[in-house]
Amino acid sequence: MNLICPARILLPLDLTVDDAERIAQVYAAPPAASVGERLAERLGVRLTVIPSADEAELQSIADLHRGETVVLLGVDLGLRLPAVVEHSGDGWSVVPNDNDLTLATYEQAAERFRESIPTEPNHLVIDLLAEAVAPGARVLELGSGTGRDAIELERRGFVVRRTDATRAFVEMMRADGYDAELLNAVTDDFGGPYDAIFADAVFLHLDRTQLAQVLRKAAQAAPVLAFATREGDGEEWSNRRLDLPRHFVHWQEEPLQDLLTTTGWTVQTFARSQSGDFTWFHVLATRS
Repeated sequence: MNLICPARILLPLDLTVDDAERIAQVYAAPPAASVGERLAERLGVRLTVIPSADEAELQSIADLHRGETVVLLGVDLGLRLPAVVEHSGDGWSVVPNDNDLTLATYEQAAERFRESIPTEPNHLVIDLLAEAVAPGARVLELGSGTGRDAIELERRGFVVRRTDATRAFVEMMRADGYDAELLNAVTDDFGGPYDAIFADAVFLHLDRTQLAQVLRKAAQAAPVLAFATREGDGEEWSNRRLDLPRHFVHWQEEPLQDLLTTTGWTVQTFARSQSGDFTWFHVLATRS
């Protein structure tokens, strides 16, 4: 029998929870009990330590929390984290988040995206990077997309690892004759170390919790970060340019600077530019 209001289990990558008010309870396997206790106390909810995480236990949690979301810690379900798992009565499935849905749009419309954007690279962010690291520096590019910025970065003498979470963009760059790798900034390890990390118009698709996670990982992988994201209020879904939905997260200067500070970065340059209807932040930060 299908559940009208399915239960959701939040499997976090870390303990940053955006919408704490929606968490009904924390469950933890014994090895994660102390972490679960601290999280439950912070969220103001009950902690239950479960002896096992077999299907019967998970089914019991799902039955108890129909229409609610709970946190499950210390359990390996073989999923890439973070993830939300939903039980509809017929079994468990991973619920795609806003970034997953945006990536699905890029998978369908990669060529259309390339046709819709300027051919010129983002010299403003590349100039910032060039202020902080010398030619020959090893740069991890997150969200390489069509590869236009990587070409300019290499022209200036940097050694670029091209990556993208969209397979269509990875295949596009390979078809153009470049090495490129599939890497999801939220769920995958960055490897390294690198001399710098570069991300042009990538962070604007990440929710605030995801961006915090990515910034922390970046601080472990490289001492320099250069990126561009959009100024504004709140979040939005837009079909602009691609006629398919993409999710955008806007930032104000002070909250973004605060987030960088709390995730291990010191802001060196924080500049604005106007492009069409949008104002962009161009940021250079060094590891604190």
